[in-house]
Amino acid sequence: MTMLRRIAFIGTALPRRCGIATFTTDLHAAIKAADRGLAADIVAVTDDDQAYDYPEIVQLEIREGVIDDYIHAADALNSGGFDIVCIQHEFGIFGGDAGSHLLWLLRRLRIPVVTTLHTVLAEPTADQKRVLSAVIEASSRIVVMAEKGRQFLCRIYGAPAEKIAVVPHGIFRSGFEDPEAFKRKLGFAGRSVILTFGLLSPNKGLETVIDALPSILARRPDAVYVILGATHPHLLRRDGETYREQLMERARQLGVQDAVVFANHFVDRSTLLDHIAMSDIYVTPYLNEAQMTSGTLAQSFGMGRAVVSTPYWHAAELLSDGRGVLVPFSDAEAVGQVIGDLLTDEQARNALRRRAYEHGRAMAWDQVAERYLDLFEDAVRHWRPRPVPQIQRLRRVRDLPEPNLTYLEQMSDDTGLYQHAVGCVPDRAHGYCVDDNARALLLACHLSHHAGQRLPDLMVSRYAAFIQHAWNPDTLHFRNFMGFSRQWLEPRGSQDSHGRTLWALGEAARSDPHPARRQWARNLFRMAMPTAAEFPATRAQVFTLLGLDAYCEVEKGDVETAHLRDRMASNLLGLFKSNATPDWCWFEDGLSYDNPRLCQALILTARATGSACMRDAGLRSLRWLAGVQTSPEGMFRPVGSESFGDVRTRPRIFDQQPLEAAAMVAACEAASQVDDDPFWLEEAARAFAWFEGHNDQCQSMVDEDGACRDGLRPDGLNQNRGGESVLSYLLALIDLRRMVATDAKRHQPIPIRA
Repeated sequence: MTMLRRIAFIGTALPRRCGIATFTTDLHAAIKAADRGLAADIVAVTDDDQAYDYPEIVQLEIREGVIDDYIHAADALNSGGFDIVCIQHEFGIFGGDAGSHLLWLLRRLRIPVVTTLHTVLAEPTADQKRVLSAVIEASSRIVVMAEKGRQFLCRIYGAPAEKIAVVPHGIFRSGFEDPEAFKRKLGFAGRSVILTFGLLSPNKGLETVIDALPSILARRPDAVYVILGATHPHLLRRDGETYREQLMERARQLGVQDAVVFANHFVDRSTLLDHIAMSDIYVTPYLNEAQMTSGTLAQSFGMGRAVVSTPYWHAAELLSDGRGVLVPFSDAEAVGQVIGDLLTDEQARNALRRRAYEHGRAMAWDQVAERYLDLFEDAVRHWRPRPVPQIQRLRRVRDLPEPNLTYLEQMSDDTGLYQHAVGCVPDRAHGYCVDDNARALLLACHLSHHAGQRLPDLMVSRYAAFIQHAWNPDTLHFRNFMGFSRQWLEPRGSQDSHGRTLWALGEAARSDPHPARRQWARNLFRMAMPTAAEFPATRAQVFTLLGLDAYCEVEKGDVETAHLRDRMASNLLGLFKSNATPDWCWFEDGLSYDNPRLCQALILTARATGSACMRDAGLRSLRWLAGVQTSPEGMFRPVGSESFGDVRTRPRIFDQQPLEAAAMVAACEAASQVDDDPFWLEEAARAFAWFEGHNDQCQSMVDEDGACRDGLRPDGLNQNRGGESVLSYLLALIDLRRMVATDAKRHQPIPIRA
């Protein structure tokens, strides 16, 4: 037997008012009562806008809508010495589409998981099926509380039968009690008590029983229907007590208001058990069959109550073979007939009670706890850690895909490159921007200079023409956004767009294969450069520096431009020196977009000028950033856009954008030019692997035609494939191919002369 030492339960927990919270707390107590000397803690899932005074057994909270909480919980469980995690799953308690936030926790856990499914849907939505299938896949064992649940899991979700266990809902032991003593205790002496318990909501079908009361009272005038339970908190926040008031009004209209008692309380266990014990009939009149589990049905059944119920899945199974009575959905006449018969036939009622009581003895919490402990032992015994995906070691250029320009061509027209797409269809509504056309020109230069491949000259000419037209001689700025009608939407663009355009022009001046276009790029660069000299924005200066690196290589005699490069690089180095600390090795107080470009600009300037300080600062900051952008699984995780504006804190996970992966590859390529540490190729390969599926969603970002999705979100991939994204992927691919080729040459054996 495997010795269990510590168990974690994940679910809602008391004092939160819901059935799952009660179950989680009761199962935890039953496991502790088994007295095996193990520790057991609860990780409580909390409504985002609520706060609860949890007991000490709750060691951690997960706010249902906060993905970082799920990730933090997984990390805490992984490092906390836990042997097993038991999850209570219900679609309504976890955040994200169909509770998809739970998958973030499951993907990170390095501990076996046993999941109890409180709901198994026969007709799930696509999201519900996707999420539950992923939960099943991540779990070592699955627990359902009815055989119907096992059937659904196998038939609808494709779950392996051997992974599923049917364990009944636990109940608290009691004797076969006479209701009369409890009626006296609770003030219902001399009454025939019909009871329903649970958080009040319209799906419970209580109006059906109220509609049946006139016929019941005609046969048993002493009958009283006790509706025990507070209104469901979510319903209360949304609608107040509207549903309860509707039930009261219905009772008044039928003239049975004196036979209906509303006990509007969230009761403790002893009060609940006393109420069940006093009932002659326990009724669960749910409106449809899609109810796999009912804790109050199980408890009332196990205490030997005569149960009348509609045939939802749990009831149909539990009350079969004469252990209860099933009535059609929403059939007040049938409810009245059956309850009237049972209240007027004590012998039949007691026979029904006895059959239920005997069957329910196997459902006691102590026996249920032993079943769970056996499952935990089995899960631990057979569990094997999931292997962490390994990134292919790149030794040859042919280990990487060839650049495919098909989608880039589809995203371009005779004006330039479209800015956005709807799915894979160019989105004319958002027109064009100089940012992306500058990147496209940069790509054309990289293709011809480093990849031995050329874009069709007509495409390159159109990108260059867009940049030329973007230049506004009146403002001495580049315009950025243009509508599909070819009308500019602004007289001047952002500082960043100006800097990116200078970067592309500098590269075109150095490496465009067409001599006349190289001269055009030099001329336009010289015209636009003075404007950028006074830009305060850090990234605008960085993009300009990247352009200056290329331009100064071509125009070695341009002393003024060389001085400008030195000044901008010195400013960047000054930012690093004034902001970097041992714990925060960065240029600014926060991380935002295109972060690796800061390191790249400093490194390339150091390569050109021989500045050891700039080289060291660039490499040091890039190495630190690489660590920050590494997930616990060892995958590249770019700074999420939700982090922008955060101060000196670990970046948030989403949204992740292709731009960041491309920038990391390029910065590592620059680092490899001044430092032969193989770390840089490994980091570049890891960042590029993000495109290929080594990411937090384990999904490829790219298509065979070279298209790339716009980002990685909490709910999956952004399925749009815009201009920036395809360029980011292609630029990253070319940079990495260049690195691999250089590395291969560096490690070629030296021929030995005979």
